[in-house]
Amino acid sequence: MTRVGHVLYLHGFASSPASSKATRFQRELAAHGVGFSCPDFNEPSFETLTITRMLDQTQQALDGVSAPGPVAVIGSSLGAFVAVHAAARDRRGNVDRLILLAPALDFGGNRMRQLGEHGIDEWRRTGRLRVFHHGAGEEREIGYALYEDAARYDALTLEVPLPMLVYQGRKDESVSPAMVEQWARGRPNVELHLVDDGHQLTGSMEEIWRNSERFLGLPGNPSRREGTEVGE
Repeated sequence: MTRVGHVLYLHGFASSPASSKATRFQRELAAHGVGFSCPDFNEPSFETLTITRMLDQTQQALDGVSAPGPVAVIGSSLGAFVAVHAAARDRRGNVDRLILLAPALDFGGNRMRQLGEHGIDEWRRTGRLRVFHHGAGEEREIGYALYEDAARYDALTLEVPLPMLVYQGRKDESVSPAMVEQWARGRPNVELHLVDDGHQLTGSMEEIWRNSERFLGLPGNPSRREGTEVGE
């Protein structure tokens, strides 16, 4: 595939640009001289997070890309849900491929239904829900507007005719592997890899990077060709 000029990384829910996957991609891409950016969806406030705001931030990041060449968007979990919608509405049309990691493509439909009706009613009543924020390492509050706003978006039926590289863990307890497999079925533009891993895909990062390197049109890392491992 054609070499990308820039990669936009979209982190997941209650994560940050400092996540292990984001920093891994940033480091590897820097070695290839490829531009990298990752909007912080916790700004201006995690509590006021909505899908619409994430999409606006993503579009602003895409509009700010000045590097020549195509742009690839990588989305992790909820970031993958946003990536699909962002690619579909990209104003400049520069996005030409997607990498989706443990994609929470049913987020708009499920909208945290694991809370149960009582939990959702309480969230609606108080307007806030306490969740563990992995990026901050502590509990944070998220506003009910996220639940309401997510209902406006459906990634499962959205048609995005771009090449997509998708990694999904079979042991993922947050995103249903069956849902991702069913979504990928019948979409010839989707290259799906099911791996024996959990939601974080920690044990699969070497494979993910090797295939991403190919998918992004980048030559293999010289240090690896010479047998030297690149450290985490």
